[in-house]
Amino acid sequence: MRSKVEHQHLLCVRDEDGTPLGDYYADLFIEDCLIAELKATRTVAPEHTAQLLGYLRAARVRDGVLINFGSPRFYIKKFILEPVASP
Repeated sequence: MRSKVEHQHLLCVRDEDGTPLGDYYADLFIEDCLIAELKATRTVAPEHTAQLLGYLRAARVRDGVLINFGSPRFYIKKFILEPVASP
């Protein structure tokens, strides 16, 4: 069985009310439901996590992974963006 993986996949970014804000190119977009953000840095910074969470929110994608190949130890962390409850 083959998985669908697209690199530099174009995603339309929208704000909370659905207004288009622009485009974002996901490093990897897997099975139309998972954004993989790839890094090659010595350490993973809080900005990298914030970047991925922002992409998930703006692209309305629930699942993401942050992968860093640049440190002495391989780093991978999965994020699940829970829907915001309505008041």
